[in-house]
Amino acid sequence: MDNKNQKSILEMARGAIMERADYEMAKVIENIQDVNTSPTKKRTLTLTVEFTPDTERQQISVNVVAKSKLEPTNPVTTALFLTGEGEEATAYEMVPQVPGQQNMNGSEQAEPPALRIVKNA
Repeated sequence: MDNKNQKSILEMARGAIMERADYEMAKVIENIQDVNTSPTKKRTLTLTVEFTPDTERQQISVNVVAKSKLEPTNPVTTALFLTGEGEEATAYEMVPQVPGQQNMNGSEQAEPPALRIVKNA
């Protein structure tokens, strides 16, 4: 057998196995660069290669799945302030300053958004 024609299993299927690994690798890199994820958590890329031989042990079916485990985005946190009671209760998102107050840059704090409360869906 000529050694020049030997290839890695990753190069088989006309390069489709390597292409799948590269596709998942792009997802891993994109996730690492996403500022909404933890920069130091581990990500994984897993290639599962299954070999199923026939009863004569001459033909082998090879099935490859490329899978990445990414870091989820960081949680987004806000605070709500409740006013009123019962049917009159309203929740407002907390803002850094008193509405109408000017900060050091001269911009004025806008009114806080009120939470839309749906009682009957």
